[in-house]
Amino acid sequence: MRSDKIKKGLERIPHRALLFATGITREDLSKPFIGIASSFTDLVPGHTQMRSLERAIENGIYAGGGRPFVFGIPGICDGIAMGHSGMRYSLPSRELIADMVESIANAHCLDGLVLLTNCDKITPGMLMAAARLNIPSIVVTAGPMVTGRLRGKRLSLVRDTFEAVAKAKKGEISKEEVETLEMCACPGSGSCQGLYTANTMSCLTETMGMSLTGCATSMVALAKKERIAFESGKRAVYLVQKDIRPRSIMNKNAFYNAVTVDMALGGSSNTVLHLLAIANDAGVELPLSLFDEVSKVTPNICSLEPAGNFYMEDLEYAGGIPAVLKRLKERLKNNSTVNAKSIYAIADEAEITDNEVIRPLDKPYQKEGGIAVLYGNLAPDGAVVKQAAVSEKMKVFHGKAICFDSEEEAMKAILNGQIQKGHVVVIRYEGPSAGPGMREMLAPTSAIVGMGLADDVALITDGRFSGGTRGPCIGHISPEAQACGPIAAIRDGDTIKIDIPKRKLDVAVSDEELKKRLSKWRAHKPKVTTGYLSRYAKLVSSADKGAVLS
Repeated sequence: MRSDKIKKGLERIPHRALLFATGITREDLSKPFIGIASSFTDLVPGHTQMRSLERAIENGIYAGGGRPFVFGIPGICDGIAMGHSGMRYSLPSRELIADMVESIANAHCLDGLVLLTNCDKITPGMLMAAARLNIPSIVVTAGPMVTGRLRGKRLSLVRDTFEAVAKAKKGEISKEEVETLEMCACPGSGSCQGLYTANTMSCLTETMGMSLTGCATSMVALAKKERIAFESGKRAVYLVQKDIRPRSIMNKNAFYNAVTVDMALGGSSNTVLHLLAIANDAGVELPLSLFDEVSKVTPNICSLEPAGNFYMEDLEYAGGIPAVLKRLKERLKNNSTVNAKSIYAIADEAEITDNEVIRPLDKPYQKEGGIAVLYGNLAPDGAVVKQAAVSEKMKVFHGKAICFDSEEEAMKAILNGQIQKGHVVVIRYEGPSAGPGMREMLAPTSAIVGMGLADDVALITDGRFSGGTRGPCIGHISPEAQACGPIAAIRDGDTIKIDIPKRKLDVAVSDEELKKRLSKWRAHKPKVTTGYLSRYAKLVSSADKGAVLS
């Protein structure tokens, strides 16, 4: 065992002395040392229930014959960090999480890992670490939040709080209604109720075979989740005993399946960044173009909020990810999982209990998958849009550019009524390097919806979007403005041409004029010059490469 390095031999007397100081027994020295990387925090609603899951995992590890050790990993709530400078830390925290898990696991020679996670950047960070370390690992996601309830209507975070901001600004809802929504929209612990980034990543983690069957959609704080946590602890010991490692599971087939399920679900556009980053650590080639290739042949068979009116609890009771795998079996590649069952076996055993939540392949919500990758003179290296959340009317749109060099400038203009029908809002210098941190633009996109302009205004950015964004919002434009990308050359009044079916994103400016403008371009001064973000800005790669640190 790896842990023998710190517990066997005469020269390890001091090491054993320190281990005994933690309360372990001499008998424990013969057991696999299993780390529980817990992202418990009181700051993130999706993580506040993790203390009970830690205990369940510990009990499972003991039952399996291992010795558990809990260690802490930080987490950021994207919703709380949204719309201000705090969002600059969200995506960069993914790299910190991966580095921290790697550091603890290697410094203490752990034999295996249980990765307890739930929210947006924490899950991909954990998976990056598992792929990088390649020691036996299993993921436990803490589960989705139930929907809020108000006068018979189900509520969720994005539609009933972020989109309410602009409605309140317009006077469409009263102060009393706002206060009621604030109290009711998020009724308790769990990852936010729709198919936003956190829940999409949980679904893809299960699809890739890195969590037990049913883990992704199993609701927070229920006994089912406790049992999954317990069984995951036992399974971690089994994985160590059988030397089953993440890279044997997270292989090329696993990533192909993840992209396929992502397209069928209509998941968050952030999954593109995260799957690219995880594949990078797993040593698997995953080109951005694959997402679009798969999307063109994969029907969108689920329509969860924000694209539709179903929620994670509906997906759970319709059969969860196993049911989605059953629908898609003929389009998936068979692969192993931490369950000791193949993807095909899991699909065969699944039951689909709601044909509207998980539609048949011949009756999809849309013929193509949830995400499209666009190219053109504005995005030579690609741009990403969640096409499942775009109305048919707006899938082809020509509009006049109105440009902003920060999210704050754009948000102020939207709420002040400066954005009119026919505009394309351009938010630049918010990419991985310039942002820094590639902030999510949920505040401005929700404000556009709240102002009643969802079918009249588009938004493009070198930043990114929350999984809760809906409408014609195109992000990840590469190269970013700070890298002299063409988005830096757009001027107010330029015509922007968006054609999602043809996968095109262009500005109606000649190549000669575009080159002339870019020849006069100069990089902006860094927005942050000290601390982690300053270092991150210097090292981070482009969005089309997953925004990983080089």
